[in-house]
Order: sequence, then structure tokens, then C-alpha cells
Amino acid sequence: MGLKYENARDILPEQLLRQVQKYVSGMLVYIPSRENKREWGMVSGYRLHLQQRNRDIRAQFALGETVQDLADAYHLSCETIKRIVYNKKEAYLMNYRSTLSSAQEWARHGSLEDWVHAYLLSDGNNKPFSDGLRDIDRIFLGPMVMPLRLFHRCTGPEKEMRFRVHPVVWENHVQSLMEAIPRSPDIPPLIVHYLIPEGKTEGEFELNDGNNRFEAYTRLGIDKAWVIVWITDRDEYEQFIARYGEYVK
Repeated sequence: MGLKYENARDILPEQLLRQVQKYVSGMLVYIPSRENKREWGMVSGYRLHLQQRNRDIRAQFALGETVQDLADAYHLSCETIKRIVYNKKEAYLMNYRSTLSSAQEWARHGSLEDWVHAYLLSDGNNKPFSDGLRDIDRIFLGPMVMPLRLFHRCTGPEKEMRFRVHPVVWENHVQSLMEAIPRSPDIPPLIVHYLIPEGKTEGEFELNDGNNRFEAYTRLGIDKAWVIVWITDRDEYEQFIARYGEYVK
């Protein structure tokens, strides 16, 4: 991958440009990135590609794909696939389940993000969301217990909802969850995004996955739930920790 060419006049202040012209003028100059500090959320394109590829391979293996099928799909040798999926640090990834305890297990091994993608590509049935999360580096926190009053639904039958659902479909799903939650508390955590909207200084939460569960919790009188929070920017992360760090364990 080649380096991107930029005209110094377009990116440098006039005073700094004049200083640089004392030493070089009319030639290409390579300016290395700072080695002692990597910008938040930035990673080389190829490194990011490999991270995403390996994450996909582990997630698909956890969901039942064979080593041979993955080797064929990704044009890699079976030995390379085995190194990715059988790495001792990642061996537990074969035990994916759509449960809170599974998410907690993956988080303990430093692979909460892998669990999120495995969930979204299977039980969560939300590949577009999984694809969007891969655009750039994110930070994932949790699972942790947080008050439900912090969140608001964006999905439902109401007219103001961003994502509308047929009232009958919505109600049937919520009712089934209300029956299941007391019997099976090990259901997957909610997935929420903490962000500072453009033009604002205070961050807010966006409930990405679990709107039906959120409604079932509310009707059952449950005021707290397990959540996974994802964040993109450093400012947002620092503000989240300052405001809600007590919930992070």
C-alpha cells in the first residue's frame, strides 16, 4: 500500500511552511508517524485487515465451520487456519453460546469484541451492525450491570421509533421474553453505544441490540441489566469513565 501524497501548502500553517521551505523546497519529504504514541482508533490498513479476517475466522469456526471450509473460503492453508483458531489464548472461542456467561468468559480472555461479532452473526442476526463495527477500531467494555433508566428504545411499534416493528410481532416477542427471563437469567447482555453527538458536549447512549429485552425488563419491574458498551473516540471514552466508571469492573 503506497503512501498518500499531500501538498504541504494544503495542510501546514503558513509560518510553519516557510520554516520547512528553508530546508527543502520542490521535493517529496517523508514525515514518519510518532512512534511513542499511536492515535486512538488508528491502525495500519493491513493490520486492521488481518485483525478483522482473524476475528471472522474465529467467529465462523465457533459457529461450526470446518477448518477445511475456512481454508477454502479465505485461501489459506489448513495449518494457518488451525494456528488462528487453536491458539492457546483463543481455544475457548470454540465454546460460543448466546448467553451472558459466555460473553463474560470471552471478556475474561480479552476477546469481548470477538464474542460480540459471533453473537451478531448468529443469534443476534445483525450482520450489517457487525460490519459497521469493523469500520475502525472500537473499545468494548463489560459485560457490566447498569441502570436501565440510562437507555431508551429505538425499536418498537410506536411511530416515533427509528426502527418500526409490527405490533403483533413486537408483542409476541416481548411476551415470550417476559416468560423466559425469570426462568433463564443467563440471557445475552444488551449492546449499547456511548457517543457524544455532533454539536453536543454531553454523551448519550444508543441501544443497538436488545430492545425487546429492554422492554421485557421494564415490564417485569427490573431496573438494572447486564450490558456491553462500545465506544469509538478517546474523548467519549474518557467522559464515559468519568461519568460511569463505577460500573466498569
